[in-house]
Amino acid sequence: MTTTADPAASAGATAAPDKSALRHAATVLVVRRDGPEGPRVLMGMRGAGAAFMPSKYVFPGGALDAADAEIPLATALNPICARRLAQEAPAGLGPALAAAAVRELWEETGQILGQRAPWPAPPADWAGFAEAGFRPAAAPLTFVFRAITPPGRPRRFDARFFLIDAVDLASDPEDFTRACDELSHLHWVPMAQARALNLPFITEVVLAEVQALLASPEPIAPPQSVPFFDNSGPRSVFRRLA
Repeated sequence: MTTTADPAASAGATAAPDKSALRHAATVLVVRRDGPEGPRVLMGMRGAGAAFMPSKYVFPGGALDAADAEIPLATALNPICARRLAQEAPAGLGPALAAAAVRELWEETGQILGQRAPWPAPPADWAGFAEAGFRPAAAPLTFVFRAITPPGRPRRFDARFFLIDAVDLASDPEDFTRACDELSHLHWVPMAQARALNLPFITEVVLAEVQALLASPEPIAPPQSVPFFDNSGPRSVFRRLA
């Protein structure tokens, strides 16, 4: 998980970063529908000493990096997803979040969502991805959920959750050898069994939404609306982004 400052936020050049400040983030649910036990989702466990969600099973994801806004995407976001990501957000945030989603998936699992294409000089965070010969592809990312962490937590994120089908990966879905050590016990969890894991509350909610979306055998497509748990104010508000 990258924890650099949100490029959309302004701060003094010498100011110490406020780790409790709200930061934009991207999370990726990668699903496989090729097994007899029904859909499976890629998850891993955060370390016991982590400041945010210790010892919890989570999806790959993390905070927006300043360089993500400049990443040349091989394919663009679905127009419906792009429009919804632009709601109540800084200009240009959607493509940056798509890049962040692909980067975090790569860093934490070693999986590649991209197309073969040359790069200009890549930022340091993207060096390994670029060396593999790919540029990030945003088209397979379907925006399915948004949640803002409630006040008072040690880390706060305005997180957008993206759903992809593992068939769109350019890598072997069983190969995690290039993953960093942020998530342990990376494996494909049958969705019917995922609730038995030690999950954050919001992860349980997102899983329920995604299970409903996957009830149809049709290819993944943008839902009719995107659930939004908005904790930006003094009380929690549930809304939908149309």
